[in-house]
Amino acid sequence: MTTPPEAEPSATPPPGAEERQDQSRLHSFGIVLRESFLEGNTFTVTVLALLTATVLGGLLAAFTNTTVLHAPNAGSMIARAWDVASGTYVALFEGSVFNPHTVAALFQQASLSTAIHDGYLSAVFGPLSETAVQATPLILTGLAVALPFQAGLFNIGGQGQFIGGAIMAAWLGYYLSLPFFVHVVVCLIGGFVGGAIIGWLTGEIKARTGAHEVIVTIMLNYVMLYLLAYLLASQSLLQAPGSSNSITPAIASNAHLPLLAGTSLRINAGFLLAIACTFAIWWLLNRTTTGFEFRSVGANASASRVAGIKVERSWVLAMLIAGGLAGLAGSTVIQGTDFTLNPQSFGTYGIDAITVALLGLGRPWGVFWAGLLFGALHAGSPGMQTVTSTPVQIVQVLQALIVLFVAAPPLIRAMFRLRGVRAGGVGAATSKGWNT
Repeated sequence: MTTPPEAEPSATPPPGAEERQDQSRLHSFGIVLRESFLEGNTFTVTVLALLTATVLGGLLAAFTNTTVLHAPNAGSMIARAWDVASGTYVALFEGSVFNPHTVAALFQQASLSTAIHDGYLSAVFGPLSETAVQATPLILTGLAVALPFQAGLFNIGGQGQFIGGAIMAAWLGYYLSLPFFVHVVVCLIGGFVGGAIIGWLTGEIKARTGAHEVIVTIMLNYVMLYLLAYLLASQSLLQAPGSSNSITPAIASNAHLPLLAGTSLRINAGFLLAIACTFAIWWLLNRTTTGFEFRSVGANASASRVAGIKVERSWVLAMLIAGGLAGLAGSTVIQGTDFTLNPQSFGTYGIDAITVALLGLGRPWGVFWAGLLFGALHAGSPGMQTVTSTPVQIVQVLQALIVLFVAAPPLIRAMFRLRGVRAGGVGAATSKGWNT
């Protein structure tokens, strides 16, 4: 007696099976998303820190405004506070990204040639151009802080290194007479060398004597500050002939960094240089033996020395490259926007570099995006003051709040009741500090 063959299972799923599978996938995705948020990984904490700083900055902008403080009643005060806070951030956005009114005016033009002739096209891209211009030296000086930290060093000498690079770029810019491209390259190399010398000196002193790099860089900042003042006080040195002001002669036009979008926008090749340097430092740290040695020394100098790594050499090399990056920042300012050197040229880049590197978690591409954020804040602050009468100092307060919350993950986790990150869990933390 033969057994009948078993019936093949039906290829058609039962009714509603696909819908239940879709719901199951959505449910699983929702669980993963929720767990990622609640575990408080680095990305979550950074986003919440930015949001918290934005809210507090808006409150400060609103309740330091006289129109809000003089409101006749509570309802009017809340309405005015909202108008000031929202207007502040709208003006900040329009001054650093784009202004919808200029975009609308551009599309109302009959042709592109008319729009270019009337200046609408440059007005549309003007905010982005200014953001890039402001971000360029911040990215380069931020990298100058982030790279030594990978080797266990804290470089707060960005200001002195910036001045060293600016001095060399300005002198080569007006003293030499060279063809266009050659002159630009020579000044950039000079800027790198000028900053690298200061950085190398810091690393050499630490390697040979054990002196702490923080003390050395602080003292070298003052040395370079007063050296610049001395050089600009004598016409036989750097001071412009026939001038009583502390300023150098203007650099030759052949030394100017090329503009990327015509003469109506200030964005120049310095921004491309900042991108290239970011990629180069990322590649150095993650794809080369030297970068591995930097990270190893930063993690444990004693163990690295036992393993045969020349710790002192790593310190000197890291500071030399960092100084060169800060010197390049000085070159981009002199060759890209200022074209002369004066005691105000270095601004606050040396201090801002620390906050940019901190916000970027010491990683090259993190520094790049942090530099863009701070560049946007700098570019948008004048419009913020014009539209809502908000002091530009509020931008500095906002920067400080961002750094405060980003640098204190436990505070953010406590405020939003986030769990600590589990090792290997969903959204596991990728960083315990700058060195990891």
